[in-house]
Amino acid sequence: MRAQLWRRGASPHRGRRFRPVFRWAIGTAAAAMAIIAITTSPIRADNVTARTDPVDTEHLFGFVEGADIGSKGEREIVIDSTLRAGKSTGTFANTASELEFKYTAFENFRISGAAALAYYDIAGVTGINDARRAALQSLSFDARLRLLDRAQTPFGLTLSVAPHWGLVDETSGVRTGHFGTEIQLFADRDLVPDRLVGAVNLVFANDRARRLASDGIEKESFLGAGAALAAQLMPGLWLGGEARYLRNYSGAALNVFSGQAVYVGPTLYVGLGRKAFVSAAWDIQIRGRAIAAPGAFDLANFERHQAKLRFGFEF
Repeated sequence: MRAQLWRRGASPHRGRRFRPVFRWAIGTAAAAMAIIAITTSPIRADNVTARTDPVDTEHLFGFVEGADIGSKGEREIVIDSTLRAGKSTGTFANTASELEFKYTAFENFRISGAAALAYYDIAGVTGINDARRAALQSLSFDARLRLLDRAQTPFGLTLSVAPHWGLVDETSGVRTGHFGTEIQLFADRDLVPDRLVGAVNLVFANDRARRLASDGIEKESFLGAGAALAAQLMPGLWLGGEARYLRNYSGAALNVFSGQAVYVGPTLYVGLGRKAFVSAAWDIQIRGRAIAAPGAFDLANFERHQAKLRFGFEF
């Protein structure tokens, strides 16, 4: 479920079990960098410093996204790795790396398809079986319609509808058959032209899962909002921060509230020439509440840490 990148957190306090996931993430990043190096033209210092093209805001932040979808005919490949770590007991870390192909078919309409591979490193977490394995996590499709273009209006606005089909549970890695849809609204605005950009996101998602072992059916839904700012410190280099408020429910239509969490963290975006970029974010849950486990955080439905690393290039 693509919404899992927004949701579900205790700090990773046993480094011995945590390190394999970082090696997985680093390996994915190294492979992505190799692909970018081969498929894009060499990046020269004078090319970076002289760049004056408007920045594409879609991946300018972290988990929060901008409203840009590219120009008509534009094709892009993005490798998006998300690390989720920390539960209230034991050690928990999950890295999901998604390969996505995007194509802007019309001036204000884009489609994309993605496949996600995940690695689970879980030990001693209450309610979740120990696991250390990789699995094909999900397949998804995303259609985005740009309602307002910020180049012509005070702000940009884009609607996204993304159905998905999952092969394993996104938290435990247990084999399941699940499907659902994520609906998002992205808005962004140039607060200071070429210097400061802000974005606001709203998301609703639901999911229906069937446990293959027990044949039981589970339904859940999710509601979230996020805001972000990014400032350009030098051509092609943007630093910023984001905040997200997330709510989890049992039932497909926000039926029964089960928990909430607030995340904040820094973001980084680096433009690599005119065709490629790398962006990163690390969000920490600073406040939360779970109905099933009262406390200062919701570590039943969410994680304490959520980090993201992206590489992308146009061709």
